[in-house]
Amino acid sequence: MSDLYTPEYQPRGTEQAIFHTNKGDIRVQLAGADAPLHVGNFVELVQQGFYNGCRFHRLEPGFVVQGGCPHSKQYSSEELQRGVQDPSRGIPGTGGPGHHIKGEWRSNPNNHHKDGSLAMARSQAPDSAGSQFYFCLGPQSFLDSNYTVFGDTLDADSLKVIHDLEKGDVIESVEIVGDAADA
Repeated sequence: MSDLYTPEYQPRGTEQAIFHTNKGDIRVQLAGADAPLHVGNFVELVQQGFYNGCRFHRLEPGFVVQGGCPHSKQYSSEELQRGVQDPSRGIPGTGGPGHHIKGEWRSNPNNHHKDGSLAMARSQAPDSAGSQFYFCLGPQSFLDSNYTVFGDTLDADSLKVIHDLEKGDVIESVEIVGDAADA
């Protein structure tokens, strides 16, 4: 991909994200110093309301729970749990923001997939991340050399919410606190 998106937002390193879900809140420290493209892209999407109403469309127990596909908004929780895929509404897991960003796993010195880590999903192309993300459900060190971690869960309550998520659960909204809140 030759036309990769460069976010205008420049992370300050103090940004946190609060995911408001139907299961509770998830607080994440964003890694702006380690993955500035991913954090900048994520903050911009949050500021646009991109994630509001998205559902977690993929759950692999003991591995990851994934969200951030805009097509997931067109499906009910029950439809996602049953695996309904209607091309006229978009296939869950195939949508994005209309741009891609460069992978940062090689340049991120703290690119470690720990329990509760927030990382960006992508296709087989290395620089194909856009909006879809996942939370690790346990350590996944084999992902360290191919996927960019851009945040870590801050507390036990947030980690419990992550582990309670199911396919179809809703991201009601995402809030950025810290320096980005004033940007």
